[in-house]
Amino acid sequence: MLSVPTLDALVLSGLFGASGLLHMTGPGFVRRAYRSWGFPGNAHRVVGVLQILAALFLSNPVTRIWGVILAGFVIFFATVALLNRGKYAYSVPGLILMLALVPASLAGPL
Repeated sequence: MLSVPTLDALVLSGLFGASGLLHMTGPGFVRRAYRSWGFPGNAHRVVGVLQILAALFLSNPVTRIWGVILAGFVIFFATVALLNRGKYAYSVPGLILMLALVPASLAGPL
């Protein structure tokens, strides 16, 4: 039986992995969003790599705390970018994800 913090960490790992793959493939709407906000051309790939690393770290109990830290940085900067552009409603999921990292940080070995 998985504990709630461990299940939370695994769900977050899946979310970060899926988001990282989406950023790595860079469909048109992702590239347009990054370009319209003035980010360099391959910034979506850098974010994708960071998200995939966070997902891998979150999925392993030994490296989970590093995944929480890396995921926290990624979410924090994404939320700040949304807030700076006045996208207040879009920043709410990022805030929820940041809160979900708290129990994931408490997850012990499987």
